[in-house]
Amino acid sequence: MSDAGYDAVLFDLDGTVYHGTQVIPGAPETVTAVRDQGTAVRFVTNNASKAPADVVAHLKQLGLSADAEEVHTSAQAGAAVLGERLPEGAEVLVVGTESLADEVAAAGLKPVRKAGEAVAAVVQGHSPDNAWADLAEACLAIRAGALWVACNVDATLPSERGLLPGNGSMVAALRTATEVEPVVAGKPQPLLFETAARSAGADRPLVVGDRLDTDIAGALAAGLDVLCVLTGVATPATLVRAIPQERPTHLSADLTALSRPADELRVGPRPGWQVDEGDVLTVRGEGDRLDLLRALCAVAWRSGVTTVRAEGDTAGAALTRLGLA
Repeated sequence: MSDAGYDAVLFDLDGTVYHGTQVIPGAPETVTAVRDQGTAVRFVTNNASKAPADVVAHLKQLGLSADAEEVHTSAQAGAAVLGERLPEGAEVLVVGTESLADEVAAAGLKPVRKAGEAVAAVVQGHSPDNAWADLAEACLAIRAGALWVACNVDATLPSERGLLPGNGSMVAALRTATEVEPVVAGKPQPLLFETAARSAGADRPLVVGDRLDTDIAGALAAGLDVLCVLTGVATPATLVRAIPQERPTHLSADLTALSRPADELRVGPRPGWQVDEGDVLTVRGEGDRLDLLRALCAVAWRSGVTTVRAEGDTAGAALTRLGLA
């Protein structure tokens, strides 16, 4: 998409570049090609479990080059929010990994693991070791009036085995127990994207992500174009039904589409397909199935109609492949 004049590409990681320990095919080659075009690269992740250096090590194991300065995590965003709201040296109860605790310390605050009268805030990020005891300490602190910052609220976490419970699922447990809403630091808040773009010196960055309620919503909140890929959480069905705040500007099967002209990926009318409005959207024609999805989303978003039917076997087969029949 170099023809569109983007001066940086901000990549989501989980579900976009990799699934856990498995790289998504074509990701290393695509990131290298973006760099070779002279376009800045940043990795923007809602996963707060790893420090930037650990993210870099993981990327390198998967065949991607990266520097720690190119990585922006929701743990860093959470620590930044705490640093803005708390006095230096304030105690923060950490529900998450040691790398999250390190970010809290780097912000001039004191990370702790037990609730007490001196605890001024709770910060919660994903960790596979988070347990009931951790949530219990956080519950006590939040009920006592501590500021609650969630690094992110992703309900699920893409992995090589499928979707697993994400930090948002654990946040939901605390929300139920405390009847308090957390301050969310990561996506869909625009802070991570704004910080990443600023670090790259970018005036017109493109976001690439797989999740409507975080990647796409966060990019749009930051006023950025966004390419939604179908390698993670988003599906054709969720895209057709997407609310205005979660509608990407571009769609593709995976991030290898970055080598194609931007107009070919933009949501809107596409050659070969016709979508007629009514009580049901009627699809006819033939061509690439993702072109059909791009055309279908444009009409569904404009009309508010999300029920679809096909006219003809070719259109029916395309809808079936998209899971929309």
